[in-house]
Amino acid sequence: MIKNQHIWRVWSDTLHRWGMHDLVATLLEASGPLTVLGAQVVYLVQPTLSGLFPTGHLQALAEVLEDNDQVQAFANYLKEG
Repeated sequence: MIKNQHIWRVWSDTLHRWGMHDLVATLLEASGPLTVLGAQVVYLVQPTLSGLFPTGHLQALAEVLEDNDQVQAFANYLKEG
């Protein structure tokens, strides 16, 4: 079971609507260990950007980027539609 499945659904719907789901999935798969660095950036900017995003979304993004298994799972989730 995906911990933040409701958030993943929102992200997926938005990326599909923008036609960017394949690009994001490819970038996630290709970024490898750089996703951990991305998670740290999200943690760093979270206090500043928290008002621009729904509650919990930045935290969920950081958690996904910290875990390679979650990165791959989200990339697959995007591909499945």
